[in-house]
Amino acid sequence: MVNEDKAQAATPEELVSSESAAGAAFESQVDGSAGSETAAEQSSESLRQDLDLELEKAQLALKDAQDQVLRAQADVQNIRRRAEQDVSKARKFALERFAEELLPVVDNLERGLDSAQNDNADVKVIREGVELTLSSFMNVLKKFNVESIDPQGEPFDPQVHQAMTMVENDNVEPNTVLHVMQKGYQLNGRLVRPAMVMVSKAGAKKPDTPKIDEQA
Repeated sequence: MVNEDKAQAATPEELVSSESAAGAAFESQVDGSAGSETAAEQSSESLRQDLDLELEKAQLALKDAQDQVLRAQADVQNIRRRAEQDVSKARKFALERFAEELLPVVDNLERGLDSAQNDNADVKVIREGVELTLSSFMNVLKKFNVESIDPQGEPFDPQVHQAMTMVENDNVEPNTVLHVMQKGYQLNGRLVRPAMVMVSKAGAKKPDTPKIDEQA
């Protein structure tokens, strides 16, 4: 029994060796655990960077899509606005060609009135009938926003007047409409036909009359 106890009892050197081995195993286990934690942290940091990059790409793509939507909306609004303007112009000026065809009729009626100035009873009746017809025509034209341009005595305006001739006249300012040969017309503010007019111009300057010396 004594011999067995001696065999089972460990020497101090064996105890030290055993403790060293256990310590080394523990340190190895600790080092392995620390290495695993470091690798996990590095993997987590790499994943976070990848996610940040993907988030930045998604935000840029979203901003680009929003810009495209805004541009598309602006284009649609511009197209709608132009279409509305075209429709409005078409409604306003659809009668322009028709008005142009009616204007010669009005001109002939006005010329007829100018010619029928005789006091003869028959001529007077005819003149009254022409006046009624002309008045009806003018009321219809006015109803559809066709207005006459009669610039008698007004300054010449090249935008709506067409000068047919110029006459010297010192009694009025230069470029004054002396006579309207044919009235102009406009439809909703747009010129259909300019007024044909006679315009004044300054007369030639007369030479100064020499003074007589009364004391001579």
